[in-house]
Amino acid sequence: MIPNYKSEGRGESNYWNWNGFKIFWNVKGKENTRPMILLHGFGASSKHWRRNSYFFAKKGYSVYSIDLIGFGNSAQPGLKEIEKLDNGVWCNQVSDFIKQVIRPKTSNKIILIGNSLGSLVALTCAVYLENEISCVIASPLPDPLVIRKKESTLNSIFEKFKTKLIKIFFRIFPLEIVLFLINKLGIIKLGLNSAYFKKDHLDKELINIVRKPVLRKTAARSLRAMCIGMSTRGVKLQASYLLEQLSHSKKVPFLLLWGEKDNFIPLFLGKKIANFHRWVELKIISNSGHCVHDEDPSLFNKISYEWIRDLKTH
Repeated sequence: MIPNYKSEGRGESNYWNWNGFKIFWNVKGKENTRPMILLHGFGASSKHWRRNSYFFAKKGYSVYSIDLIGFGNSAQPGLKEIEKLDNGVWCNQVSDFIKQVIRPKTSNKIILIGNSLGSLVALTCAVYLENEISCVIASPLPDPLVIRKKESTLNSIFEKFKTKLIKIFFRIFPLEIVLFLINKLGIIKLGLNSAYFKKDHLDKELINIVRKPVLRKTAARSLRAMCIGMSTRGVKLQASYLLEQLSHSKKVPFLLLWGEKDNFIPLFLGKKIANFHRWVELKIISNSGHCVHDEDPSLFNKISYEWIRDLKTH
């Protein structure tokens, strides 16, 4: 078990109406004026920052954590309601959250900290909301780093065909049955067991954080919108393009925090990003897996805080 790092209190929880969808969010240290948004990974929620948010609040930050649409306690729309769910949609959600919830309180730039999918959303925001973002900490960053090839007519035709095929596949694929089996066969626990290097950090609270949204009746339709959205998104929403765009301006400092024992997104990918984009800083956390912020919260918090503190951009 983790001494001195029991799950934190709730803070102030709210629901926000975003384009007709109910979005859950939480804030700790709301009296502070330096805003920070914590973005969870795939299958998780704002509650996954259970061992981090109070630390930053005590350091003087106003710490917001939101359930991205489709996850946690937020709405789980399907294809009819939203058409698709991808990092572009989640970036728009963050953008409006900043405008409608944070901006009435402070004009200071936003610090973004993400885990996995949340890191990709943070990177997307750093590019498309660059004037709003102070810095980004990505732990780790999904999406393979690829060298983009020149667009050709043949490639364009193939991409359109592939997109149609993906849409047809996920429309008929029985995700409802898959989610039912995932829950009944204990696959969630197996997945977390693979994600976490430190097995004693897998507690009932963590399993419930991931399990409860899966049990909702709307989970399968939302997962379908995610599968289609993430599988068919254009180049401008892929990590390689986004990092390339960010490298042109270097306006947003970028830190990669990577677990040495990450089984989901191996460390060599982090090293590849840092080697290709020399302005990106990489810090490796030894004996930690895919969720460093929850496996090694004291170390994650310390490294993140000191890196932010030493920046001269906010």
